[in-house]
Amino acid sequence: MALTVTNTNTLALLNILNRNTIQQSNVLQQLTTGKRINTGKDDPAGLIAFSSLNTELTAVKTSLTNNQRTDSMLTVADSAIGEISSLLSEIESLVVASTSDANLTASEIAANQAQIDDALTAIDRIVNTTNFNGKKLLDGTFAIQSTGVSTNPDVTNLRIFSRSQVTTDTTLTVTRVASAKTASATLAFAGGTAAIASGTTELAITGTLGTATITLASGTTQANIVSLINQAKAQTGVSAIQAADNIRLSSTTYGANAFVSVEVLSGGQINNKYGTALNDGTTSNDIQSITKQSGKDANVTINGQTAGVDGLDVSYSANGLSLTFTLGTDFGTGNTASTTTSFTVKAAGGATFQLGTTSSTRQTIGIDSLATYNLGGNNGTVKLSELRSGGSAELKTDPAKALSAIREVIGEVASIRGRIGGFQKFQVGSAINSLRAAEKGLTEATSAIMDTDFAVATAELNRQQVLIQSGITLLGLANQQTAQILSLL
Repeated sequence: MALTVTNTNTLALLNILNRNTIQQSNVLQQLTTGKRINTGKDDPAGLIAFSSLNTELTAVKTSLTNNQRTDSMLTVADSAIGEISSLLSEIESLVVASTSDANLTASEIAANQAQIDDALTAIDRIVNTTNFNGKKLLDGTFAIQSTGVSTNPDVTNLRIFSRSQVTTDTTLTVTRVASAKTASATLAFAGGTAAIASGTTELAITGTLGTATITLASGTTQANIVSLINQAKAQTGVSAIQAADNIRLSSTTYGANAFVSVEVLSGGQINNKYGTALNDGTTSNDIQSITKQSGKDANVTINGQTAGVDGLDVSYSANGLSLTFTLGTDFGTGNTASTTTSFTVKAAGGATFQLGTTSSTRQTIGIDSLATYNLGGNNGTVKLSELRSGGSAELKTDPAKALSAIREVIGEVASIRGRIGGFQKFQVGSAINSLRAAEKGLTEATSAIMDTDFAVATAELNRQQVLIQSGITLLGLANQQTAQILSLL
């Protein structure tokens, strides 16, 4: 072979040694940073995939944080509403105790009234102080806005629980297809105004609110019976009027769930139960029969879609919009000439939450004010605030009205709490679970692309070290070939 001063073997070894050194540096960088891809040239395709997945992962983590904050906010609201519910139950017990004024002194009723006043004040305090991140939750700040209701007697107690992400207002046309009716029963007499010819009779009058027992002495007139039944109206939910020689009993509420029941408990000329002919009505003034008529729910459509109705209470859910309201009594029972009415849900107000990673997953819920002046006032009842001293339903003025109102409000608050709880469980809770699963999957995917496999990297580092050491040894041998030229001179 020729001996020249140009040592090509040395150049070849230097190139190989340089490449091995670069590979060793790359492996050292991977081990130091924990990342397999540190520059774009390390894995261009992998870097693009990682960038896309990491963007999605960031959005998922942000949405998860948002939902966790939403869950915390709704938990605060639920706890406050739960305390309000407890106070309402306390008020109900005080009102029930005070309806039997024969058993209480005026001082005891006044003491109960003072406790009710304190409870109502506590409710308003809770409403005005319950907040999250500086925003009040129960004072109507997050109520979804509407128009055409405040001056519309046909639609009352509108509660808008949620709406879709629309930019325009939604007008709802309510059409009455069939009218609501109360349940009723008629006590038929053979003639005259007397009702009980002789003896003493006990009747159990039962309605949707409960049962009351009335005692009819010998010679009790129909007018007396009507008066006794109406005195127990708050307890039973049954009222009575005289109609010719009969007594007509009606439920104080409307709908298929309303009922009126009359049962003979003991004594007198009447031995049969409600709904049957009274065979023992032997004298002309005895009750001859009791006939029954069931209550009926109103039948309404909203924008052509059949709505759920319980008596006069309407529930509607479509296209992301969920709400309830109560038909005005005249409209719902067919006492108005018009069969249609309308109102508008505004594309404003409410509490909007981002449940997912895209704009289409935004959901808005409404939380109306739970202040005492805003609760109640439906189905012939008064507002909760009227139970205060000086109000139209204070204990010494009208305990029966107070009882009807507080029971209405308890159901109303329970419905609001249930709606919020349902949104928290099924919307927010399921979103959190879904996002956590997505976070886990995306984290695993990005880790597979980006993270260093230390076992592989360590083995590669050892390999490069061996190659570099052997290259250095061989480079020394190659340099000796050039040195042999000097021995020829």
